[in-house]
Amino acid sequence: MSIVKIENVRVLDPIQKTDQVKTVYVENGKIVDAASQVDQTIDGQGKWLMPTMVDLCARLREPGQQQHGTLKSEGRAARANGILHVITPPDSKPIVQDNGALIHGLIEKAQLDGGIYLQIIGAQTQGLNGKQPSNMAGLKKGGCTAVSNANAAFENDDVVIRTLEYAAGLDLTVVFYAEEPQIAKDGCAHEGFIASRQGLPMIPAIAETVAIAKYLLMIEATGVKAHFGLLSCGASIDLIRAAKAKGLPVTADVAMHQLHLTEQLTDGFNSLAHVRPPLRSEQDKVLLRQGLKEGVIDAICTHHEPLSSSAKMAPFAETQPGITAFDTYVGLGVQLIQEGVFDALEWVEKVTLNPAKVANMTERWKQEAGWVLVDPELEWTVSKETILSQGKNTPLLGQTLKGKVLQTFI
Repeated sequence: MSIVKIENVRVLDPIQKTDQVKTVYVENGKIVDAASQVDQTIDGQGKWLMPTMVDLCARLREPGQQQHGTLKSEGRAARANGILHVITPPDSKPIVQDNGALIHGLIEKAQLDGGIYLQIIGAQTQGLNGKQPSNMAGLKKGGCTAVSNANAAFENDDVVIRTLEYAAGLDLTVVFYAEEPQIAKDGCAHEGFIASRQGLPMIPAIAETVAIAKYLLMIEATGVKAHFGLLSCGASIDLIRAAKAKGLPVTADVAMHQLHLTEQLTDGFNSLAHVRPPLRSEQDKVLLRQGLKEGVIDAICTHHEPLSSSAKMAPFAETQPGITAFDTYVGLGVQLIQEGVFDALEWVEKVTLNPAKVANMTERWKQEAGWVLVDPELEWTVSKETILSQGKNTPLLGQTLKGKVLQTFI
């Protein structure tokens, strides 16, 4: 029950919408009134204090793929980097997210092993087979507030519509990672000059926009609440903007790496830059930043996907897609502020309050959130030693970032 006094720290509070330098007292992850008895005093000069973050998309690899990461290793990495609430897609191997009781057990294990609050997106179809709707009523009982088919294809559009109707009736949000399988096929890189020169199978931007356009029509017809995760194309933003203008209940997020990295990194078959959706063009990056600034895209997520080193040791197209992202998340966020995309409070909103709203957990997050002390000027080098996650798979290895979490108070 220790009380920490943090002097002259810049407090960024998205709930009160305040950004001010003051002295605060923190006890058990909460800001409390001034206390005469303090156990520790921290000089907060030049530092930021912000609420713990909510991540809308991270794969922690347990159950089934512990060679890449565990709830313990990834929970520790999330917490040390200021992320306390993690939302995970339903495609673990084996798939357990179509069973409400198993989901409940996984949430408890994440709390015990990793010290994080895990929110699990339920499977939209049984075993993600794309054929029959899952038992969504049971999933809701198990604590799910959303369902998704992750990256798995649907057998046909009738299945999609039936699952959307079912979800709407239960007031569940449906999460789409929009990619039209008939267009994306076995692609692994953005359709552009670099991939074509290297002879890599390509995923055109239209694979994403066709899927979004189709799903938006279905959302309008069924009235279901929907979230589009991991947008990667500038053209997708126009579709989401139009849907919101129409009053459709839709939200969207973008992975942090899509706001910084582009297809250029795949040059030379760099498998560390192999991610799905793929890194796209400079133009897409600019438009995604703009869409976020305007509020068309509601939130940023990590899209954390730790992988063992062997998963990246093969010809590019045969490697597993994914980037480890917890450890670089704050540094890349600070970079967005330094590059003038946002002011500090706007960025904090996009990684705390906004994702909590998207995940239908605003009140719960307010109660459970702690505070994070960030040094926005601290320079550090991304290396296998400085990455806490079990996965060291990032194209940022060897680069210097500015901005790091010093301490998480929970």
